[in-house]
Amino acid sequence: MPEAGSGRDDGKARTLMQFRFGPQDLHGLRILVVEDEPYLAIAIAEAMRARGAEVIGPVGTLEEAMRAVASHWIDRAVIDIDLSGEMSFEVTDRLEAAGIPYVLATGFSPEALPERLRGKPRLEKPYRIEALAGLIAA
Repeated sequence: MPEAGSGRDDGKARTLMQFRFGPQDLHGLRILVVEDEPYLAIAIAEAMRARGAEVIGPVGTLEEAMRAVASHWIDRAVIDIDLSGEMSFEVTDRLEAAGIPYVLATGFSPEALPERLRGKPRLEKPYRIEALAGLIAA
């Protein structure tokens, strides 16, 4: 935060405050991140943490995702559909059965998804992290 009366504001304090108390506040939420692209997985995890979430993962394989779902308390999830050729439908089915909200973050169009996933919150790659955080917070 700039010092009172200093007239200095580099924007950093304002940005941190927006992350912490804005409409995308994720404090107290445990969010599973399932993404096989390492740089994107890290960016998603960092953005969720910056908004106050506890991040589970990121995990990049179907096996890791299923283990995470079985062994962690999860409030919400970000799910990439194609995990290096493995489809994560088993993960979404497990989340659905447990009543855990999730966002599909994928390059797949709605028509390419199974019927049961077409009405789910979805961002098509490439997407803005802010848009993802907004869907997770909703």
